[in-house]
Amino acid sequence: MKQFIVIGHLARTDGDFSLNDMPGGAGRMDVLCRCINSSFFLSHNLRRDVECYLVLLGEPDPPKTVLFRGDALRYLSPDERSAGALIKKVLALPCDEEFRESTPGVYVRRGGLEKLLTECSPALLDENGTDIRHMQDLPSAYLLSDHQNFSESESAITDHLPRISVGPAILHADHTITVVLNEMDRREKSSE
Repeated sequence: MKQFIVIGHLARTDGDFSLNDMPGGAGRMDVLCRCINSSFFLSHNLRRDVECYLVLLGEPDPPKTVLFRGDALRYLSPDERSAGALIKKVLALPCDEEFRESTPGVYVRRGGLEKLLTECSPALLDENGTDIRHMQDLPSAYLLSDHQNFSESESAITDHLPRISVGPAILHADHTITVVLNEMDRREKSSE
């Protein structure tokens, strides 16, 4: 399973936001929705071997983690509003330390990055890391941030992670996911 963990520094942790104002009122939820779409959509198909975790750190009740699982995912269309509606619905559920499902393939629980790092060992996507094209073996899990840099506390708990770069230019989070998946696709195809 390929995994992407995206930190949403301002993303709301309740379903009380308008799908018409995801950049403002939802704390840049639009960035996270684009990451969801980049993680799953192919032309006329979905990637079933991907999980995308959204670590939500905004008001009013942080942190929460939303999980999209490709092998169970239903009702996702290739637009930001569709992903936003699924996030809004899952955030309306009461949650605790275990994932709770709202619609097929969409889950929520309390907890954030520290908890996820006990469950998986991602590489951190960083423009100063090792170029992904120079790596012999690629990790299956990746950590990246939304439109903001990692905070000091996030940097402190991730300083042990390997750092990988997707190229010389700094890309948006959703574009970075696309580049990583493209590199994985190329390697999988060449090994057939």
